[in-house]
Amino acid sequence: MARGGHWGTAGSLLLGVWLPAVLCQTTAAPGNGQPKLRLAGYPRKHNEGRVEVFHQGEWGTICDDDFTLSTAHVLCRQLGFVSATGWSHGAKYGAGTGKIWLDNVVCGGAETSVERCHSRGWGNSDCTHDEDAGVACKDERLPGFNDSNLIEMQVDERRMEDVRLRPLSGAARLPITEGVVEVKYKEGWAHICNVGWTAKNSRVVCGMMGFPAENGTLARRDSNPQPSDCEIRSVACTGNEVHLSACAAQFVSANETALCVGGGPAAVRCVPGPQFAQTKSQKRRRTSPLARLKGGARVGEGRVEVLKGAAWGTVCDDRWNLQSASVVCRQLGFGSAIEAPTGARMGQGVGPVYMNEVQCRGDERSLWDCPHKAITSEDCQHMEDASVKCNVPYMAFDKTIRLSGGRSRLEGRVETVISMAAGTETWGLVCGDGWTMREARVVCRQLGLNFASSALQETWYWDSSNVTDMVMSGLKCTGDEMALSDCQRHRSVSCQRAGSQFSAGVICSDTASDLVLNAPLVEQTVYIEDRPLHLLYCAAEENCLSKSAAKANWPYGQRRLLRFSAQIHNIGHADFRPKLSRHSWVWHECHRHYHSMDIFTHYDLLTTNGTRVADGHKASFCLEDTECQEGVSKHYECANFGEQGITAGCWDLYRHDIDCQWIDITDVMPGNYILQVVINPNFEVAESDFSNNGMQCNLKYDGHRVWLHKCHLGDSLSEEAGRSPELYPGQLSNQIS
Repeated sequence: MARGGHWGTAGSLLLGVWLPAVLCQTTAAPGNGQPKLRLAGYPRKHNEGRVEVFHQGEWGTICDDDFTLSTAHVLCRQLGFVSATGWSHGAKYGAGTGKIWLDNVVCGGAETSVERCHSRGWGNSDCTHDEDAGVACKDERLPGFNDSNLIEMQVDERRMEDVRLRPLSGAARLPITEGVVEVKYKEGWAHICNVGWTAKNSRVVCGMMGFPAENGTLARRDSNPQPSDCEIRSVACTGNEVHLSACAAQFVSANETALCVGGGPAAVRCVPGPQFAQTKSQKRRRTSPLARLKGGARVGEGRVEVLKGAAWGTVCDDRWNLQSASVVCRQLGFGSAIEAPTGARMGQGVGPVYMNEVQCRGDERSLWDCPHKAITSEDCQHMEDASVKCNVPYMAFDKTIRLSGGRSRLEGRVETVISMAAGTETWGLVCGDGWTMREARVVCRQLGLNFASSALQETWYWDSSNVTDMVMSGLKCTGDEMALSDCQRHRSVSCQRAGSQFSAGVICSDTASDLVLNAPLVEQTVYIEDRPLHLLYCAAEENCLSKSAAKANWPYGQRRLLRFSAQIHNIGHADFRPKLSRHSWVWHECHRHYHSMDIFTHYDLLTTNGTRVADGHKASFCLEDTECQEGVSKHYECANFGEQGITAGCWDLYRHDIDCQWIDITDVMPGNYILQVVINPNFEVAESDFSNNGMQCNLKYDGHRVWLHKCHLGDSLSEEAGRSPELYPGQLSNQIS
């Protein structure tokens, strides 16, 4: 909220070749009969590539004869982008395969589909694939196409649509780490002959099952030594493929026997990552601290962040592909990558962008081991942050929890399994006392419903079911757990309010906001003000002064205030809106404004060992869009009792000279302290990431001046760097005003 000036802010198959010719971006048909298009080829970004069109059940290309920028405009809009910035001829993004569906395409530029342009007709072409056309689209999406910025594996469903492991024994603990490899084939499940089966094949299968590594192959354990039926005679993988369908394979032909002579069905044993290990010794192993995932809705997905020195930074999406994404996934204890999303699809990061044009083979142990370019701020911005979606082991978490009574599958009263005896499931309710967005977030993740948008402590307005017993209470989650059963809770149920109407409920959503504070701006704007008491009546009424102010000799005297500006960015994919609707906002007569949230931020001054010595708070008497990044429009303005919020891609500025934008340090002695700011401290409003809501600075106060140093988001530094105290070299002196 700015009150004054503005502050600036800074499928071809892979036959033994790692180059991913199967990297494609598919855009679903808009539903009006238009043909489906996709971008393909390599190297490319998510908004450029060879144009491929789906017609009569087959993907094909477009010839570059008579191609113009006007045709590119039509194709880019059909792909979900606002316009084209250029086009390419001569198969710049590689030669396609299959049909050349369109030739001599001439568009005026205003057509709604390439079908409406002049051409020689479907399949009528005298071109070769060396003339395949490509487009470069402006990286701005049309409404309704926000989820298309990804590079994913295009599986040839005619070969191997799906793969699974069948346990060698009857009942098996989850996750299933070993078993016979079965492939979905011809409306059934087929076996692969293990003659010539290699560890590289096992690595690919284990990666698809969500495991980072293989542990050799399994010998045949059945008692029947006769040859087995195996519809797939052999598979030969390099080990770096992300799907078995990308490996060279030999299928049994119709006039051949399916017997595997000299062997049997291939079986594998996989090594689970620490999060999914079945034994305590395996769980004690730590994943590499050099990479992490942020902003994802589900386990094994998120924006890629890497650690360099003491600080975390992001990876630019230039040349980002499934091989590089798989290195990150395996590094973190997951399997191979399903998708390599680009264009900050998992939200924009903050801080440095460390890597660009990462080109992994797929067998590297760390992303840092892959060839890459160091970059400058001019090369990449955070709107180009790379992400991953990893294969994770199936744990059946979605079978132990459900939602009931809601109007759609995305909402309802939370019900959980408390015991599973033979032939029954017993369900119970969760107490709504203390239920917050963090617990709701775990429920939505566990059910595969992405983010939580609401955490409900009362559910009386939803239809009741025959489930009435409370079986969980006192739940405290960090928000990162894979299942509600992983959270802390009461050993015995203790719920203050009885009845199903007071049980916990959730509403889930595909997107969420994500607030972060501009930490450098705090450091740049901090100062001390000695403010007369006669100017602080309204601030005192709104509890913006320390308790000792009540004993002061009003209106005489003064209070010493630590003041700074707070610029709060929404880097998520949904708007940040107050929990309460407008009719519930509270009018404050003294300052003559509405508060839409009782507490929007906490301001604390802590000793170096964490003891609070002074505090402040900021009610959201106005949340609005002060400024927005290029291409984003403002939606929220406080004037005239307007709607409050922060649009995704915008920021709100609370200037240092606004009332209550301070900490009262009148009673603070000189010394070294920590300044801490926490946004949305009570987790009242949904966010995709709560771990970046806090900011800390080292602060030195000598009784007359104040210095700030190393202002950073709570999770932007390594654990060691975040804990280490520092001196204050080269600080600016902030005199008392």
